[in-house]
Amino acid sequence: MINKDFFKRGVIEVIDEKSFWEHLKSEKKQRIKYGVDPTRPDIHLGHAVAMWRLRELQDNGHTIIFLIGDYTTKIGDPSGRNSTRPVLTDLEIEKNAKTYFEQAGKILDLDKTEIRYNSEWFKKLDFNDVLRLTGKFTVAQIIERDDFEKRLKEGTDVGLHEVLYPVMQAYDSVILNADVEFGGSDQRFNLLAGRDLQKKMDQRPQDLVIMKLLVGTDGKVKMSKSADNYIGITDAPDQMFGKVMSIPDSVIVEYFELATKVSDQEIEEIKEELNSGKNPRDIKIKLAKEIVKLYHDEKAAKSAAAEFKNVFSKKELPAEIPEVEIEYGNYNILTLLSLIGAVTSNSEARRLVGQGGVKIDEARITDPKAEMGVAKDMVIQVGKQKYYKVK
Repeated sequence: MINKDFFKRGVIEVIDEKSFWEHLKSEKKQRIKYGVDPTRPDIHLGHAVAMWRLRELQDNGHTIIFLIGDYTTKIGDPSGRNSTRPVLTDLEIEKNAKTYFEQAGKILDLDKTEIRYNSEWFKKLDFNDVLRLTGKFTVAQIIERDDFEKRLKEGTDVGLHEVLYPVMQAYDSVILNADVEFGGSDQRFNLLAGRDLQKKMDQRPQDLVIMKLLVGTDGKVKMSKSADNYIGITDAPDQMFGKVMSIPDSVIVEYFELATKVSDQEIEEIKEELNSGKNPRDIKIKLAKEIVKLYHDEKAAKSAAAEFKNVFSKKELPAEIPEVEIEYGNYNILTLLSLIGAVTSNSEARRLVGQGGVKIDEARITDPKAEMGVAKDMVIQVGKQKYYKVK
């Protein structure tokens, strides 16, 4: 049986929802597609949001097609981009894709997974095939895409090759005869293009499961390899633990929801703890342990936590830190700096944060919109010499 509570966490939309659930209950096992472009050598926690849902479906007998887009990577997905992606060489793509199979095995049962590369079919197409394929789409249909429309309005070039990306992703679904495709919310246009092309080529249009995007370690934009704000699922335990501890307090709950398998009840308890003034660092340690345990094991999680605490406790802090009294709760970082008397104006606070001069319990804060959970014994460092400890 599918654990619907866990499955639905992070799912923004299902198209067509009625069809999706009906086909899952039918005798015919569904062919479920999930594609990843090897622009970097790592699969990260952002990918894993969908992949754990795929494992749930796989455990219920459905076929998971893990598609490595070694040919689409030659273009680079324009989703969410305000400029053309740099073109990778065949050697770079091959090198990046080499370990994807092994990495996918951290989550999926590889013995039951269909691993495919879209170079299998694209390298066989001649120009006549390309003309016939692109003839299934209209120019108006493609340039309606938000990313392209925005760039054209701003006077930013859109490469002709970029226009082919959704066409290629759609063709993948036709070749694989996909019943379902998973993708992030930024992939919505590409996913719908697959449904459209399947209809035109006399296939049942795939149902779509559109996932929420996990924000990166910077707390600002989606986790991605190009933004270099990602946590790889094969990162070493200490490295993984440290990266999780670096996330802003404002995204702790989101990470529990999307990047762990803790129960909904536990997440509600975590929300209450944060609202009641518990030190976010302690809750983040629990989060980091859960994530390390998921991709390594319990022993590695405990070891990484012990190492982090050991290093943290050895940080050279002043022997005497002035204490500040402030009501426990959540505060914008600029407001917090003002309340403890560390700055004389919002502009000064914004400048310090922007320059990386503010740390909360050794975690550097760089987003002036960051919401911080204030709790007892929290240490706030402003610049190189100002320290404050919450009473």
